[in-house]
Amino acid sequence: VVQVVESGGGLVQAGGSLRLSCTVSGLTFDDYAMGWFRHGPGKEREGVSCIDWSGGTTYYADSVKGRFTISRDNAKNTLYLQMNSLQPEDTAMYYCAAGMFGYCTGSWSQFWDSGYWGQGTQVTVSS
Repeated sequence: VVQVVESGGGLVQAGGSLRLSCTVSGLTFDDYAMGWFRHGPGKEREGVSCIDWSGGTTYYADSVKGRFTISRDNAKNTLYLQMNSLQPEDTAMYYCAAGMFGYCTGSWSQFWDSGYWGQGTQVTVSS
């Protein structure tokens, strides 16, 4: 059974930082690209960042580029998202997902189709 568990969310003031973690079990972690997604109030779910199996290639949505950093520790089966300069518009439930391939394809579809999603961790940024 594949388990994906996010942690690290919380309440932070605008301009602050948080580090999200995502631990995966039940699959060969370093076979797959990993992604972070978010679903904010009144918004559609959006892709935030992707990292390939090795950690050597990353991709960011324009809305977070320069503020968020994705990374992974394959020895620990863990994915991270360092979020700096947080703004109220970053308020959302953040989800971690495993893809179907080892690399970021420029499309989020591999994550929508994989079925390997966590339950999410809430990030709230106050102004």
